[in-house]
Amino acid sequence: MPEREVWTPQKAAIRLTHICDHVSQAHGVTRFPVDVSQLALDTAEVFKWSDPISKVQPVDIMSFDGALFANEQRTRWMLLYNEKIASPGRIRFTQAHELGHYILHRLNRDEFQCSGEDMLSWEEKTIEAEADLFASFLLMPLNDFRKQLVPDIDIEAVQHCAHRYGVSLTAAALKWIKCTEESVVLVLSRDGFMKWAYSSKAALRNGAFFRTRQGVIPIPPGSLAAGTITQERGGIELPASTWFPHADRSTSVREMKIQSDQYEYVLTLLHLPRTATVWPPFAEEPEVSPHRC
Repeated sequence: MPEREVWTPQKAAIRLTHICDHVSQAHGVTRFPVDVSQLALDTAEVFKWSDPISKVQPVDIMSFDGALFANEQRTRWMLLYNEKIASPGRIRFTQAHELGHYILHRLNRDEFQCSGEDMLSWEEKTIEAEADLFASFLLMPLNDFRKQLVPDIDIEAVQHCAHRYGVSLTAAALKWIKCTEESVVLVLSRDGFMKWAYSSKAALRNGAFFRTRQGVIPIPPGSLAAGTITQERGGIELPASTWFPHADRSTSVREMKIQSDQYEYVLTLLHLPRTATVWPPFAEEPEVSPHRC
């Protein structure tokens, strides 16, 4: 293939997905989770490139989660990941993120150093978002992921995907929200304030989103996220107005919660009836990203 052929995150991931499918079928190798380390070492051969990733190595450096460095001649690359601060799921996603940089961006830069924040920017128009999107499609291919979807979303169903693909619960939940037709919002909070929030397409159409990029938003009193319960995987029914003040009194929301002591955050899933709207009176559709607000 031409050296300078333009690769989108989806196109590049699909190319490697076909290779993984073929290897699994031909040799009886378990398909998931993806062995990103081995795939990274083989990628240059797949694309017929002359500057391969020659080493995938763990390091004990707190300044980044993952990195990609070229040698002085730009004939070899080294992929590094910090195994001290990451779970196995985060390590796999970090490796895939750096592999995305190699495929998509290596002709423009000779080094990349990425933090944990760079692994959750799927909707931004940046190279970090492109690397995240590539990792998502590589580790959780759409054709297989859609088979895992069930209408009655809960954290157990998302956890099943996290185990299947060997990724973090957060990464699996984000992928679920991008694929589902249900009205779902994912909120990550820390110290009582939202750090970010993603909404499914149905939720966004119905006004169920939070503008976390435009200001600090506190977790609402009376919610599971604000309480002392550390986890509620199946969810409990609450008035939707707990989270969305303009929701009809008869509308409820099912709130699910996981609190991570290791990373000091709370992950909340909000599942609304698909047709329930929570728009303020006379509100117009906002100019926001289709998922992240």
